[in-house]
Amino acid sequence: MVQARPPRDEDTLVHYLTRNTGQNKSYLSDQAKPGAREARLRYRLLLSLDHYHLLEVEMQTGRHHQIRAQLARIGCPIKGDLKYGARRSNPGGGIHLHARELSFVHPVRQEPLRIVADPPPDPLWDEALRRLAGPAASPADR
Repeated sequence: MVQARPPRDEDTLVHYLTRNTGQNKSYLSDQAKPGAREARLRYRLLLSLDHYHLLEVEMQTGRHHQIRAQLARIGCPIKGDLKYGARRSNPGGGIHLHARELSFVHPVRQEPLRIVADPPPDPLWDEALRRLAGPAASPADR
């Protein structure tokens, strides 16, 4: 859940990420540089709620704070994520980033695994789930 509507409803983001372990933060550049690793993700806008926007994110690489850093880079920090530019913190200090589904191949049995989890109890998550489960959203809702 981000606090600004992304510039495009769908996009693939590619940056080069450098991790600062002392600050526990990642920094991005548009060009490759020594020590930086490619960070790639695809996002899709699912719906807009008040001043927040729910995105579906598909990770194509898995880097430290990748989603947080890349969405902030395009002007869409995650709700409550002060480290990466959110306007204010959430009550309780958490951020509105949730892994709804994880899929991967088991490292030993080589079988596909899929894990699905509901978001934590929260009025904004609850409203998003309600709208996603309801009739197809009209263009005005997007």
